[in-house]
This record gives sequence, structure tokens and C-alpha cells, in this order.
Amino acid sequence: MRILLVEDDPSLASGIRLALKPEHYTVDILDDGQTALATLRGDEPFDAVILDLGLPRLDGIAVLERLRRAGNRVPVLVLTARDGIDDRIQGLDSGADDYLTKPFEVAELKARLRALLRRSQGHASSVIRFRDIELDPGTRRVSFRGEPVTLSRREFTLLQEFLSHPGRVFTRDTLTRLVYGWDEDVESNAIEVHVHHLRRKLAPEMIRTLRGIGYVMDKPPRDGGE
Repeated sequence: MRILLVEDDPSLASGIRLALKPEHYTVDILDDGQTALATLRGDEPFDAVILDLGLPRLDGIAVLERLRRAGNRVPVLVLTARDGIDDRIQGLDSGADDYLTKPFEVAELKARLRALLRRSQGHASSVIRFRDIELDPGTRRVSFRGEPVTLSRREFTLLQEFLSHPGRVFTRDTLTRLVYGWDEDVESNAIEVHVHHLRRKLAPEMIRTLRGIGYVMDKPPRDGGE
């Protein structure tokens, strides 16, 4: 899962990224509201946003309001020192999906982020089940046909993206940004290698290559369908 963290305190931003890394999140950081809004209006793929409110150049509330007016429904978790009830109401009414005040416990941030992503994907449980695969984001365990499967951090992230969006076609560039973000040097064939490993550990037919386009994990056919 790729997260955009908009936070102008560099030490806090680095700490959050470090805390979320073991959870298989790819975290990209921006430190001002104007750049965040421009980025979210572009074609960068993010599964969720963690947004401070007291940002330079453009306040977080303004970012939220403009984002929602433009029809962008990316899940947003506000993370701010503004802890008054009026501040909470304004944040939620402006389009935030959840609101967490500083200081906070890292465990609570992780739990709220999991719940936010679960709701956005229409899952009642955090465990994702698709065909013979079961993936638990909380414990970071994967099983196939009841047997545990060991995946690298990148493989887990890639599989979670496919399972969360069955039927969605991902270009290689989109997958690269989802798995690696902005700050890492990536080999040109990195995604192909990860897909190859997933096919070998799960089943070759699970992930289909669309030549010249990208990859898709097909939805199972409906009973009685053609």
C-alpha cells in the first residue's frame, strides 16, 4: 500500500515512515499543502493520505476541501495537534475520513490506517481472501491453499495491491511507484522479477500479463457466466 504523508516536521515524518515500513507500506513524504494538492491532482497512485493541518503554503483544511470538490475520494487520515472539538468537526466536515491528534501512539495510527484502508476497499475484515489466497495485513501473513507462503516485503506489497483491486489493470510504472515510491533507485526489470516470484510461489495463472500494457489479477468468473 502506498501512503502519501504530508507533514512539515521532518523528524516526525521520518519517524512515521520508519514505523510504517515494517507494515509493508510505501510512504512518500511532502512538507507543504500546495505541493500535496498538486500531486494528488496528478496521476500519482496513492491508497491513502496522512495529512497534517498546519502546513506551509496551503493549510490542510484547504487541501481537503479542494480535493473533495474536485471529486478525489482518496482516503484521508488527518494527523494534527489541533485537538479542539470544533477543529475535529471542521476536519471531518471538510472531507477527512478519520482524525487523530498529536501526540499519538504509533499502534493507534497503524490501527486507524488499517481500518481506513479496509473501509475504502469494502472489506469488513482486514484479512483479504481471494480465490485460494489469504493475506492478513495485520500479521503480514500469506497462505495459499491453506499453506503458509513466505514473501519478501516487496512481494507482499505487490500482492496486496493486486488482491485489493482484482480486475484492475496496473501499468509497470504504476506498480513501480506503488511498491517503491519516489526515493529508491529501481532496476528496470524489478516489477517483472517480483511478478515472476509471486507466480512461482502461488500459481502462474494468478497474475496475467497484458503485453505492452501491464498486469492484472483477474476476478473469478461468475457462476453460470460465459
